[in-house]
Amino acid sequence: MDLLVERCAGIDIGKAEVVACVRTPGRDGKGRVKQTRTFTAFTDDLDAMVDWFAAEGVTSVVMEATGSYWRPVWYLLEERTFELMLVNVRHVKILPGRKSDVLDAEWLAELLEHGLLRGSFVPPQVIRELRDLTRYRKRLTQTRTSEFQRIEKTLEDAGIKLDVVASDILGVSGRLMLKALVAGERDAVVLADMAKGVLRKKIPNLRQALNGRFREHHALLIGMTLEHAEYIEAAIAKLDIQVDDLFTANTSEAGVPFVQARDRLDTIPGVAQRAAESIIAEIGVDMSRFPTAGHLASWAGMAPGNNITGGKRRSGKTTKGDKWLGEILNQCAWAAARQRDSYLSAQFWRLARRIGKKKAAVAVGHSILVISWHLLTDNCDYDDLGGDWFARRTDTDKRRDFLIRQLHDLGYGVALTKVA
Repeated sequence: MDLLVERCAGIDIGKAEVVACVRTPGRDGKGRVKQTRTFTAFTDDLDAMVDWFAAEGVTSVVMEATGSYWRPVWYLLEERTFELMLVNVRHVKILPGRKSDVLDAEWLAELLEHGLLRGSFVPPQVIRELRDLTRYRKRLTQTRTSEFQRIEKTLEDAGIKLDVVASDILGVSGRLMLKALVAGERDAVVLADMAKGVLRKKIPNLRQALNGRFREHHALLIGMTLEHAEYIEAAIAKLDIQVDDLFTANTSEAGVPFVQARDRLDTIPGVAQRAAESIIAEIGVDMSRFPTAGHLASWAGMAPGNNITGGKRRSGKTTKGDKWLGEILNQCAWAAARQRDSYLSAQFWRLARRIGKKKAAVAVGHSILVISWHLLTDNCDYDDLGGDWFARRTDTDKRRDFLIRQLHDLGYGVALTKVA
């Protein structure tokens, strides 16, 4: 095989140890020389490994994406001039029965020197920071939702039906009532009178809803849950500020402000500002890493799988990809479905009739990702095709026949007369 990289290194990374293999030309340019060394995972030892690479004239380094253990190694190498490559473990499996850290490192180095590896997407530092912040924010948001559900369950156990009358039991009025219950107030009349705004119109119903068997252990549980929820809300607010600061302070390599990119994605139906921030934190602002929107969709796991054998397609289910991005796009798809008179909403309901809502949401999520790629690549604004796009693009005869079938299904017979 052709030799594409003259001086390279492969690294097998573990929690406590790192095994590195350097491959360089032999004396007088004949053959190949490999050197393998083991280092601890402590920073001082990793610095020594990097210095060894530099002394050997290594230009390219490859490592496996092993949990999060690869990150400190990558960050140290990133500060030098090495060309780095992170590869999926599944793409470089060694033969069964010949598995060891040393063999893994040597195998990676050998594959790299012949150009047989395909690197994974590793975003720049600022995007990695955004990714850490937005992912933690999402987990906190999910925890907050769990705490709210725990409060509802405790109220149900106490016979308090506040959620039947109030659409948001943790709004201003709901929190006042809950805190009063925790403080010892049990009079439904007094509690109901704490209602604010439009909820005051429902005071008679509130009096009935707040009359239950609320005991001391209920007060303890709800009090602790409220405190935890408020702490989480404060933490989310801090993360929001930090994310906003990063977006305000940074621009892409092409000179596009992060805020501008976020605001462009925010115009897509179903994509709110926080969702736009999370999408950018996963895919970045610079789309040059993905030649086409299809490449991005495939990397994200939002494209049909390619599983064909013997001329038959076995499965078309989506591939594994970025689960965080998939969750965001799925939520955006459901939000887009609720926004009438938009292309994405029309796409969702058109597909839902045929393949079901869950698969339709995946398809709309794919569309949102494709749209995002175009907006970030072309540096342009979103222009919605409209909710009637599918009707407008349909052939006249097909549309006529479709409408006739719809009327027939409703029990009507139609005689058509062409208008002059």
